[in-house]
Amino acid sequence: MKTRHLSKMSIDELWALHEEVGRVLSLKVTGEKARLEKRLRELQLQTAATSDAPAKRPYPPVLPKFRNPAHPSETWAGRGKKPRWLVAALKKGKHLRDFRIAA
Repeated sequence: MKTRHLSKMSIDELWALHEEVGRVLSLKVTGEKARLEKRLRELQLQTAATSDAPAKRPYPPVLPKFRNPAHPSETWAGRGKKPRWLVAALKKGKHLRDFRIAA
């Protein structure tokens, strides 16, 4: 490939080079995208054909156990990380039982 001195090229030559690079990149990206999509379809077919694993057991929905009194729409089921509003209230001296939703 011939080395080009970009600073010595005219604006028209630079613009033509820019358009050529854009065209070539577009073609390569389109080709690569088609290749990857084809490979993805192949992998999905392989996965579907070899999927003998039993389906996961459906778990019942977890109902919320705690509610923010300041904003009743904010609830927590007691699983995972504690929400910020609950952590802040616990730091202020409140107890977890203060936020319990009556059954």
